[in-house]
Amino acid sequence: MHVRVTLVAAARSAPLLAERFDDDRPLDRNGWQDVAVAAHGLVPLGAAELRYCSPTPRSRATGEALGYAPLAQPALRECDMGRWRGLTLGEVAAREPAAVDAWLADPLAAPHGGESLTDFITRVGGWLDTRALYFVHTDQRTAGDGAIVAVAEPSVVRAALVYALKVPPLTYWNVDVRPLAAVTLTGWAGCWQMSLRAAA
Repeated sequence: MHVRVTLVAAARSAPLLAERFDDDRPLDRNGWQDVAVAAHGLVPLGAAELRYCSPTPRSRATGEALGYAPLAQPALRECDMGRWRGLTLGEVAAREPAAVDAWLADPLAAPHGGESLTDFITRVGGWLDTRALYFVHTDQRTAGDGAIVAVAEPSVVRAALVYALKVPPLTYWNVDVRPLAAVTLTGWAGCWQMSLRAAA
């Protein structure tokens, strides 16, 4: 059977230019307002058999606000940014410009001492590929798609898309995932198709 995984990007916790690597701040006032505006289109996704989230405060809060009661998944955490954790990209670029250049140019590089981009994409992809196992090994088999919803950091959604579409890892930098955007991947391990939702 096919599995249908809808990924919802968490609402924001800070303005874009103030975002920090491995940011663990909760939703800000604008984030809560954005959830209220988007809720009409996103709340129905909570009917999925399985509901997950990244283990970050803003992903958990977004999922709870949408009524998903999601289960946190360690595999959906953001990329481990090592010593850059808590810094903005601008701060790191000012301190270690050559390291930032290497990180942006080489998906195997991890100058910060954490995960490389390739390792991050592979981890998120591994989580995606194992989602069908629940439906195969339980009585949750259905004639249609097994439905899953997961609220995750935009970076995690980007990694999942790069993995599912089997594009080069550096494509990650060209994928723009906005807060509260939703994308659906349908398929099974190693064979995914992307579906975009029509505007309401």
